[in-house]
Amino acid sequence: MAWISLIFAGVFEMLGVTMINKLHKDRNWQSLVLLITGFGISFVLLAFAMKTLPMGTAYAIWTGIGTAGGAISGMLLYGESKDWRRIVFIAMVLGAALGLKLIS
Repeated sequence: MAWISLIFAGVFEMLGVTMINKLHKDRNWQSLVLLITGFGISFVLLAFAMKTLPMGTAYAIWTGIGTAGGAISGMLLYGESKDWRRIVFIAMVLGAALGLKLIS
């Protein structure tokens, strides 16, 4: 259950990060509400996961999902570079998170 919570925490982290960019572009209250909600749910789920998982592992995976997801959402939603090297490094971040899961 902790791993599922951690994955969802990372997904809500992605939402929060994506809404930061949207808020800068649109300046509307819906983006602000989604930003606060995304980060709020993310922190609650991370705290729940850390009751069982080691702090270092949980935090590394949470930030990895948020980092990779934020970069991917930037490419898909905001026209950021899709250079193959960027994609390789995003895959490395996700591979490191998977590696931490496998050894934990």
